[in-house]
This record gives sequence, C-alpha cells and structure tokens, in this order.
Amino acid sequence: MKIKAVFAGTPAFALPSLRALHARGAVCAVLTQPDKPQGRKGILTPSPVKAEAEKLGIPVLQPARLKEDYGALKEIGADVMVTCAYGQLLTQEVLNLFPQGVWNVHASLLPAYRGAAPIARALMDGQTQTGVTIMKTELGLDTGDILLAAPLPISQEDTAGTLTDRLSGLGAELVCKALDLLESGDFTLEKQGDGFVCKKVARTQVDFSRPASEVSALIRGLSPSPLAFGKAGETLLNFYFAEEISYDGKEPCGTAIGVNPKEGLVVKCGNGAVKITRLQPAGGKVMDARDYLNGRKIAEGTRFEQPVL
Repeated sequence: MKIKAVFAGTPAFALPSLRALHARGAVCAVLTQPDKPQGRKGILTPSPVKAEAEKLGIPVLQPARLKEDYGALKEIGADVMVTCAYGQLLTQEVLNLFPQGVWNVHASLLPAYRGAAPIARALMDGQTQTGVTIMKTELGLDTGDILLAAPLPISQEDTAGTLTDRLSGLGAELVCKALDLLESGDFTLEKQGDGFVCKKVARTQVDFSRPASEVSALIRGLSPSPLAFGKAGETLLNFYFAEEISYDGKEPCGTAIGVNPKEGLVVKCGNGAVKITRLQPAGGKVMDARDYLNGRKIAEGTRFEQPVL
C-alpha cells in the first residue's frame, strides 16, 4: 500500500528528507513553524521547509500552536507523519491522527543525545561516531521505539555545520527505507535503553585552561552557530575552526604563542595548544586566521581572558 504522509519540519536540516519523500510521491502536505521576522527590518520570512514546499507545490500548514489548532491536519487524512526538527511538541490527540504512526528523524544514535542540539553536543563531547535514528514518536522526549538507525563517523575536520549536512543526507536515506518498511508491514521495533537528554547550546567564551582536545571540540561543536569566542583586551574574536596540536611550553593558559600569518593563531591550553584557522573579528566577516593576522596585529604573548564562571 502506498503511504500518504504529512512531513513536519522547519530548518534546512529537514530539506533532504522532504525532497526524498516528495520524489517518491509520499508527501501530501507539509507542517512547519510560522514565518518569523528576520533582520533589522523584521521582515517576515518563511522557514527553509516552507520555502522548499512551495517550490515543490506541496500544501503548507503553519499553526502557531499545533496542540490547539490541528483541525486542518486532521482533515488531510494522512496515514503517517514524518517529523524532522519540526520544533513543536506533539500531543496525544495529534499522534492519534495517523493510523500508521508518527516517525521522527533524529540526529543521534538513540538513546544517546535525546533532546536539543544532539549534533553540537556529540562534537563537544569528543565523540568519534554519531548517526541517525528513525523512531516512533510518543509523548516522552525522544524515547519511542526504534525502527531504523545508522552510524556516521565524526571527523576531526567536522564542525556542527559540516556534520549537520552529512547527517541530513543520511536521514533522507533512512526515512525512505523507513517508508518502504511501513508499506511492506514487515518490520520490528526495538525498545530504547536508558539514555540522557542533552541541553541546548549557547554562545560560549573559550576557557583555554581546558585541554586542547576539549577546546577544539568546543569550537567545532559551536560552529557556525552560536559560536565560541575569545577576548584579549579590546579584541573580541569569534572562532569557527580550531585543531589540536602538541605543545608543552610553560606559558599561562590563553597565551598566543603563535601569531605567524603562515601558520594561523596558536593559543596555549591547559594541555597542548590549539591552532585557530577560521575566525571572525567583532563586527567583521569570517576569514582565514592567516588573513586576519596579515592585516591586524596580535602580539606574541597576548593573553586571552578567562571566562567569568
């Protein structure tokens, strides 16, 4: 039986899954967050999922509070709903609308990293592997039974941005396999074990007293948003990429031990050092650290302030 699905998602992460399901003719409607004001002029702007759905000619629903306004969703009469970073909690009344269930594309290997920011948290925790899970949605936070899961290695070159892109592609592959299983009826579900919920991430000042591996992981996990930053006197720099390097000097943590434009910005950490290769000066554009050092001077020995805890 060909499944008729509603697709619920909001950010760019959901686009590959939407496109893949649309290509197989499964999507009858899209559910996404209301348009939000953007920029200094506060211009109402559609979510990436809404913009893509309109290009594809798919009807769009945008209730501000789905739990109070699901009548239009009910009228569609879809078999399933696929959610992918939709952004609103679902009530039992909404779950009951879909006879073959609601299925979520989650960017971790559940039960690890339930909740918000699983991609950033996996990087910040120094994990070497993450993945995507297709799970049946229930009222608990990412606690439903698992239909499919696939791992994805994390590279030392990954940021949250690059890892998000790779996971979104894997999610699109898995969600199509999930619909194949649901259409065939030949599948079994796996109960989740004990897991933990990860919190949202926030813009963070780097604590260079931490080991270099942790500093690099923090910077990459918060890039390209909400970002890690450092302050040295009047200089404030947002950091987009850093790599761990070996160093056993005795300078205080946070000291700029390398400011050579050929190398990048090297900062002493509690154990080792990090070489920062992409950064953004306050009010400026993102650039290669070598270009920044060519045009602006950070003296060797400059020390980045420690965050106030």
